[in-house]
Amino acid sequence: MIREVILDTHHTESRTQPNPLGFPIQQAQDVIYQFLLDTVRQQPPETVLQEFKLLFIDYNASEGNPEAIKALSEIIFANDEKEFQNTVKRSCYILINNWYILRDFNASQDLISLFSNVQLTRKRLSPTLSRQRTWLLNFINSPDYHELQLFITQQGTSDPGHWSNRYISYLLVPQYTNPHNPVEQREAARILSKKLKDQFKFDLAMYTAHSQSAIHREPIHQNPTGLGDKVLDLVKKIVVKHGLFSYKNVANIFLEQTQELNYRKFKRSLQSYLIFSVKKKELVESLNQTLTEKLNNLYQDYHEATIEAALLLRTCNRLIDYFTTENQDEPSPLFILLMSQGHHLTLAMLLLKIIMICPNSRNHLENCIAKLIQYYTKYPEDECSWVITFFEVFKITFAVHTDNVQYNLIKMDNNISSEFKLDAYRVFSQLRDYANLEEKPDNQ
Repeated sequence: MIREVILDTHHTESRTQPNPLGFPIQQAQDVIYQFLLDTVRQQPPETVLQEFKLLFIDYNASEGNPEAIKALSEIIFANDEKEFQNTVKRSCYILINNWYILRDFNASQDLISLFSNVQLTRKRLSPTLSRQRTWLLNFINSPDYHELQLFITQQGTSDPGHWSNRYISYLLVPQYTNPHNPVEQREAARILSKKLKDQFKFDLAMYTAHSQSAIHREPIHQNPTGLGDKVLDLVKKIVVKHGLFSYKNVANIFLEQTQELNYRKFKRSLQSYLIFSVKKKELVESLNQTLTEKLNNLYQDYHEATIEAALLLRTCNRLIDYFTTENQDEPSPLFILLMSQGHHLTLAMLLLKIIMICPNSRNHLENCIAKLIQYYTKYPEDECSWVITFFEVFKITFAVHTDNVQYNLIKMDNNISSEFKLDAYRVFSQLRDYANLEEKPDNQ
């Protein structure tokens, strides 16, 4: 269940100094948060939305909000715009979190839509109301409001909007991994991100299971990816490694064989582990050269120390940086190199192998993916289709290699030569947390 940590100020930037009237800003904020918490627990969404609108949008008193409107006035009189915006932001996430408990996602959309009609047009506004309205408009034009809008982006509609909307589950990651965000925002972002990832895994499994069936002449499950019919061949390529030499088994073997090595030798083994499955000779040489330069200089003070969990985590995080974005802003040289040569699946598999040996690096990886998506959002889809292909391949790769989904390949025609050919196989998917999705062959 979502944690209802409302008055815990450890995760906020609220300050306790009094305003010119002697009323602490933090105390005023707590009054507002408690008012909203009581209201959302006791009233239907329509009433909650009306009270929120009266308080923050209209800045009008109501029968139910005398203490809250007084507290908001104290923040405005203190002339502290930053704390005003922090208050609006955290108030939104308090409501969103509590509605998530009730699985009411429409109320969150209605809440954020309340800001769409805010205007500053009337010259007769009082100085206080003018200040409130100006700050509210500034909030609407701020990154905080853009983060809020991620919670109402429509998924799977006929008009999905910007191409980056297909990756909301990753764009939410920086919100819930940022310790400076309010605890309510982090929790709401984590819950929604997981919900979207789980839905994608379910939709992908259903699509791959039923799209190959001769029983269903018309598709009954929509393709959740942006790759069209190519997604089936991609899934086959991803799951072709199975049995004794699966990525998971190889990762476990690597960890067992390197647990007593010093750090210098561990890095050499790590480089071999990563490149082991790369087939193209030219790419192997390029990766070896780049990784040797990077890893040789990495944490040299620990070269004689035995590898341990914290050092493994730091090393894997740096490796992820090398493959994605080293400055957490622009694509890394290695990322650009791999993309320019069309090695989308190779990069996705390299990143998967890192997570296989260090699952705790998952948040860092998804943060880096989010930074890459944000970097390319300034480009229209037709100008960055090559990197969008990678985002799709990455998303599918990690959906296939998950604990609650099992994908298998079955050879449908034994008369075909033993050489692996995609057309000779069908992919079968099963979600362990849902109904059994395994398809039966058409001749059964």
